[in-house]
Amino acid sequence: MQENKFPFPGIPTTSDGAGAVVWVETHISQGACAYPITSSTTMGQGFQAEVANGKRNLWGEKLFFFEPESEHSSASVCEGFASAGGRITNFTSGQGLILMKEVLYTIAGKRLPVVFHIGARALTSHSLNVHAGHDDVMGVADCGWGIIFARNVQEVADLTLIAHRAAENSETPFLMVQDGFLTTHTIENVLLPEPELMKQFIDDPNKRLKNLMNPYFPLMSGVVQNQDSYMKGKIAQRYYYDKVPGAIKEAMETYYKLTGRKYDFIDAYKVEDAEYVVVGMGSFMETAMATVDYLREVEGLKVGALTVTVFAPFPGKQIVEALKHVKAFAVLERMDNPLAQSNPLTMSIKASFADAFIGSRGYPKIDRIPRIFSGAGGLGSRDVRPGDFIAIFKNMMRNDGKEKEFFVVGIKHELALEREYDPDVRPKGAFSMRGHSVGGYGSVTTNKIIATLLEDIFKLQVQAYPKYGSEKKGLPTTYYLTAGREKIRTHCELTHVEFVPMNDVNAFNLGNPLAGLRENGMIFIQSDKVDPKDVWSEIPSYAKKIIKDKKIKVYYLDTVKIAREVAPTPDLEQRMQGIVLLGIFLKVTPFREEYGLSEEDLFKGVEKSIRKYFGKRGEKVVQANLEAVKRGYYEVMEVPRELIEVTEVKAEFEI
Repeated sequence: MQENKFPFPGIPTTSDGAGAVVWVETHISQGACAYPITSSTTMGQGFQAEVANGKRNLWGEKLFFFEPESEHSSASVCEGFASAGGRITNFTSGQGLILMKEVLYTIAGKRLPVVFHIGARALTSHSLNVHAGHDDVMGVADCGWGIIFARNVQEVADLTLIAHRAAENSETPFLMVQDGFLTTHTIENVLLPEPELMKQFIDDPNKRLKNLMNPYFPLMSGVVQNQDSYMKGKIAQRYYYDKVPGAIKEAMETYYKLTGRKYDFIDAYKVEDAEYVVVGMGSFMETAMATVDYLREVEGLKVGALTVTVFAPFPGKQIVEALKHVKAFAVLERMDNPLAQSNPLTMSIKASFADAFIGSRGYPKIDRIPRIFSGAGGLGSRDVRPGDFIAIFKNMMRNDGKEKEFFVVGIKHELALEREYDPDVRPKGAFSMRGHSVGGYGSVTTNKIIATLLEDIFKLQVQAYPKYGSEKKGLPTTYYLTAGREKIRTHCELTHVEFVPMNDVNAFNLGNPLAGLRENGMIFIQSDKVDPKDVWSEIPSYAKKIIKDKKIKVYYLDTVKIAREVAPTPDLEQRMQGIVLLGIFLKVTPFREEYGLSEEDLFKGVEKSIRKYFGKRGEKVVQANLEAVKRGYYEVMEVPRELIEVTEVKAEFEI
């Protein structure tokens, strides 16, 4: 394979979805306007920080950022900026997107080719939830915007550029969608587009965009029209919309020639010979792909996964072509609208097959329609696991009349499909950590730094994400990290792990933190004790039995004491407890030895990663964090195996 086949292979690093958006938009846009709403807030914060630091875009212009009093107003500012010929973007989620809806129609009607970024979020339909759901996007799907969904951070970076090019070539606005928290806040490997690529792929806005306010080229925009005129203008808009599919295709093909990263309206994974297929959008489709590989390899089932990347314009013809041969397929959606004929993606696919069946022009000819199942899962970031996808496939295969044509996964309900089993679908040789901590202890940041370091130093594929919640500060929380030599596709909570750190001293009393811990695995316990006998004595009997039976190594240290001693200011003491864990992680995990890295080189890499996250806070903070890491590395202690083995333990109860 030719290494130089593609001129812009990308800049290897780690980022979350929000960071990828900020990287692209601060290079190609002239400004942004946003009102902060979870989970899109970090996009706006990142953009505003670059403005404050004096960053200029690729054409040397100072960036503009404005925060008005609401999401509706932020969309209106974008409308005005774009009307004057500027390239502007916006970041929003959930109710914020719905509040904008009135303005979204106007932006589309004026043919303003803006790109808005959505951290897709569940709506407050029965209770407040700030996590992932697609009902906000579907709530504005009729506004005349193109809609593109990304599954991971790489797709966020690449599809943002593709959306901008397609928008400006078709004079149509686009929504660039990623799952709230599950992508916006998940750290993964990414090849960031080079500035040279972006400048070549996206034109100078001053040359490319129309200024509707230019008196030398007057035109009519935003006027009142009555019965004699309104319909003419509305239907005339189809001239522009007819260009959108071709504009997307051209952008995707050009991007592939420049980068080698190929995109299409749909991604049909192992569908060619499949008998049963799962269809969906967003991050859980990568979990579906990993499950497909497992079922093919272990059970010999002919199954596949089809991801819809472009929801609008809807790729009905491509979907029919891909699925026309299967026995059945199931559409899983991250929303639920019980009063509709079906949920939005399912309804559009059913309509596409109906068009094909009656011989509509341009559709593949078919004489049968596969059986179509539909389901809801992942609402409000409810976990969607490999076992759920297995249950979906098995439900399609039933022939006893008890199959559920509409189903839900992940909860207990009469419509629910129960998991028969939940296999480990991580890449071979992957290493996973599930941490139990308290919100505000700095564990989330530490998890991100560990992921960054594993990529920087060991060139591993990583995925790190916390279990966020609006109520988490001061309360128990969980965070996850996986590293391996192959891409990590399991976008779900980790139940198969090799290391369990417990910064939360109450973790043993809140559940079984050792669940899913592998044989010969490791745990770390936050403890103010020095004598290992004292540490061991405080572990509940049920946990002692698991530790003894599975030959688990037990490490301990007083991270609170270290944080108190090295923190440069009192307000950092609590957060630096988590940073001490980075040193512990590097000491007890096998990465340094496996890669033959000296401690000197290791800590050079640690300093680089710490500077990435804390460099802007000053040298004093950087050095304090580095000292915390070193103390965790050198001072962590282990409960001797002899002590564990001589202890008589039995499970008094199971949690």
